[in-house]
Amino acid sequence: MKDLNFGSFLSFRVPPLAIALFIIIFGFGLITGIIFEMPLFVVSSFFLGALVSSAIKISSQWEKAVVLRLGKFHKLSGPGLFFIIPVIDSVSSWVDQRIITTTFNAEQTLTKDTVPVDVDAVLFWMVWDAEKAALEVENYKDAVTWAAQTALRDIIGKTQLAEMLAGRENIDEELRRIIDLRTEPWGVSVQSVEIRDVIIPKNLQDAMSREAQAERERKARVILGTAETEIAAKFAEAAKAYENNPVAMHLRAMNMLYEGLKEKGALVVVPSTAVETMGLGTITGLTSMTKYPPSEND
Repeated sequence: MKDLNFGSFLSFRVPPLAIALFIIIFGFGLITGIIFEMPLFVVSSFFLGALVSSAIKISSQWEKAVVLRLGKFHKLSGPGLFFIIPVIDSVSSWVDQRIITTTFNAEQTLTKDTVPVDVDAVLFWMVWDAEKAALEVENYKDAVTWAAQTALRDIIGKTQLAEMLAGRENIDEELRRIIDLRTEPWGVSVQSVEIRDVIIPKNLQDAMSREAQAERERKARVILGTAETEIAAKFAEAAKAYENNPVAMHLRAMNMLYEGLKEKGALVVVPSTAVETMGLGTITGLTSMTKYPPSEND
């Protein structure tokens, strides 16, 4: 069914059933007038058909029709077939009661920490009271859009950029509450609000990237320093264990020496104090004598 809009208040829709009744009544009158040569009957059938067809209205399953009688609210009709009194009654508006999505944005709005941002959001809402939506506000769809945009700007002005980027869920819920509070007198209920995108200036993006990189480097150095501290503490603890146990110290030193010598072609430098303490001089001397026995001339 096609809407024919005449003016900002009245909307007339002609259902196929009304057109069919008009054709039947006017056609019958036209044929009868021609047969009996009664022009007045043809004119009367035309106005009668127009009058009857204008009394028939059909609204869709998701619609409510607001009926005014002599300019005052009379009733809500629909969905389906309903009738009005021609001339006396009129359908002022057809209210869609399905969930409606509305996109809105706030451009170049300053946050609490004076950062200009562009924010895009989407609003999910529905009309729960068709009478209020038609009578309390001139154009409820435009009113909802402007209320949502104003609320978004207010929220941005009270929120810091970091909070906006990290806590979108909280901002969504706060927006839903504020918009719902404003639109409730209009018979409109807000289901949810979702922020789709937050756009910040390019130079600020670069600065935030450098800041994040510096923060990661700082954490890495702190972790490395913590590891060094823990290693030093373990070494100190091990030194206390070896301090009064020379046998364990010798075994550990020999193990370290073995680990260094077992690699082919390895070169190990052993402090002289360690050699004297562990008696390694005798051991290495004996090892050398085994490998290189003295000659007969010695």
